[in-house]
Amino acid sequence: MLSTNQKTINKPIKLNGVGLHNGINAELIIKPAAENFGIKFCRVDIDKNDLITANFKNVIEPILCTKIANENGTSISTVEHLMAAFFGEGIDNALVEVNSSEIPILDGSASDFVEAIRSAGIKEQRIERQFIQVEKKVEIQEGEKFISIEPSNDDLIIDFEIVYKNPLIRTRRKEFKLSQDTLTEIYNSRTFCLYEDIDYIKSKGLAKGGSLENAIVVKDNEILNEDGLRNRHEFVNHKILDCIGDLMLSGNRILGHVITSQGGHALTNKLLIKFFSDKSNWSLKSSKSINKKARIEETYKKPLTASI
Repeated sequence: MLSTNQKTINKPIKLNGVGLHNGINAELIIKPAAENFGIKFCRVDIDKNDLITANFKNVIEPILCTKIANENGTSISTVEHLMAAFFGEGIDNALVEVNSSEIPILDGSASDFVEAIRSAGIKEQRIERQFIQVEKKVEIQEGEKFISIEPSNDDLIIDFEIVYKNPLIRTRRKEFKLSQDTLTEIYNSRTFCLYEDIDYIKSKGLAKGGSLENAIVVKDNEILNEDGLRNRHEFVNHKILDCIGDLMLSGNRILGHVITSQGGHALTNKLLIKFFSDKSNWSLKSSKSINKKARIEETYKKPLTASI
């Protein structure tokens, strides 16, 4: 059953680390927030216009990370792993203070964020949670890249395919079902890149803080990290992690079936923009109504027993 009420954290969380792209060491403090506050980022290193709402409408320059900005141009980058942790751990309301323009990358996955949230504890709040129910299929095709979202039975399903010419990564596809699968391997899966792409990425002013401590680097048929992969599906699992984090920018958790091939931050954001542009594509449902429907359906699935 889906959790009924909104949640926040019990106490502040403090984390430190380098930004993957800006290379700047930053301090991150996640604070509890009231009902219906949502997720907001606060740039404490600037004097004004420092608040940025975590929303797909605020996404700018979604290149190799998800970057959001407010109407005054104040921005924060690489929010996707933290947003995925909020999604999976059921956090609806939090204020994220950071003294830099980028969220620390930590180990390149969401595992440190998840561990910190669990250590702080989770507080259930009084206001009922709402979910976004997909009502109609919406899709985007860009050459060989594709993404769609369609109705599902009160679940989030992400079917993700990656296609690489690299002989180690190759073509991989995995389906994740929130109702049935554990998030552990998704949380633990790190960002990755090809060795031959590093110079180009850095020429664009990105990956200044990248290292084997926070990213998997693949060279031909070899993984340069000494510890290798954390799980056999780590490449595609990390893409699912990114997708979950980007979907969390919808403001409420989406219940739908996402299918994508060669997707990424930019394509997911374009899907959300198109999806929410037409109110007939979606509806808001209370968790109580969804759980009631699920209980009824479960009752009718049970086999009939003969009366004696």
